[in-house]
Amino acid sequence: MKAVVIHAARDLRIESCTCDPVGPGQVKLAVQAGGICGSDLHYFHNGGFGAVRLREPMILGHEVAGVVEALGDGVTGLEIGDRVAVSPSRPCHACRYCDEGLFNHCLNMRFYGSAMPMPHIQGAFRESLVADDSQCHKIDANVPIEHAAFAEPLSVVLHALKRAGSVRGKRVLITGCGPIGGLGVLAAKHSGAAEIVVTDVVDNVLAIARTLGADRAINVATSPDWTASHSADKGSFDLMLEASGTEAALRAGLDVLRPRSTLVQLGLGGDISLPINAIVAKEIDLRGAFRFHEEFADAVALINSGVLDLAPLLTARFPIAEATEAFTLAADRSRAMKVQLDFTTHSRTST
Repeated sequence: MKAVVIHAARDLRIESCTCDPVGPGQVKLAVQAGGICGSDLHYFHNGGFGAVRLREPMILGHEVAGVVEALGDGVTGLEIGDRVAVSPSRPCHACRYCDEGLFNHCLNMRFYGSAMPMPHIQGAFRESLVADDSQCHKIDANVPIEHAAFAEPLSVVLHALKRAGSVRGKRVLITGCGPIGGLGVLAAKHSGAAEIVVTDVVDNVLAIARTLGADRAINVATSPDWTASHSADKGSFDLMLEASGTEAALRAGLDVLRPRSTLVQLGLGGDISLPINAIVAKEIDLRGAFRFHEEFADAVALINSGVLDLAPLLTARFPIAEATEAFTLAADRSRAMKVQLDFTTHSRTST
């Protein structure tokens, strides 16, 4: 089978590799769609991020969906031909955090396409993938397979909203409007937010956010004084989802959050300094949100329900032979929101 393998920064290759045997409780999948994530782009452009660096070739990818081709012994609830979204979350179920139910903090997590451990955890951008049956969540027949591949990033957002608490009736600020910010708009709107305001520095993604349901989209590069209209009387927003990973966005958000509001940090951009005085004086709850686990099933249920319009998020799909071109486009926020690899075709499609 063919797989998308990163060797070093800008050294992305399509290579042949063997498929793992199908063991008890496992299924073999024909991967059909795979979304390019920000972490994939870090490996592609920089060979890693922070202290996490490539030390050996690694298959990329963790946002995938496909079709069941074979079943191992003991598998129930799945049949050959089923279309599934695949959760990349594979906790050990044996460490102290798994025992506490904090599976996203597993000490021995095997998350697809991760260079954190050595040997690296190989990813899911391959034509055939053997996965545990518990990772595979059935997709309804009317759901496009490319939409099923959004289950992983949607799970990230749903976990963040769980960390935030109730959204209903609240004024929500979302800073950073890439795929996570865009999915944040959809999820917050579905959860009953009274108003959603998004900020970014790129007009293209802000326009998509409006299409997704944002009430207002602000380009903070061209409107640097935007906080003035939202900071009176100590601020006006009840909840902030910070998806950019930038200090400027976090500081601006703290200016416009009201007392006893909640800020959930999703974006990772390196260490930043915090205006502690503002956090203390306004009694703001600052919460992190890292990955997900049980929220994957919730994400698939939402996608199956058809209540979320995912189509505006998908910019283009590339055959794996054009993986380098796909990664290049995915990194250009002026032209792209989400770019996927299509493992079923030799031609490119755009939306």
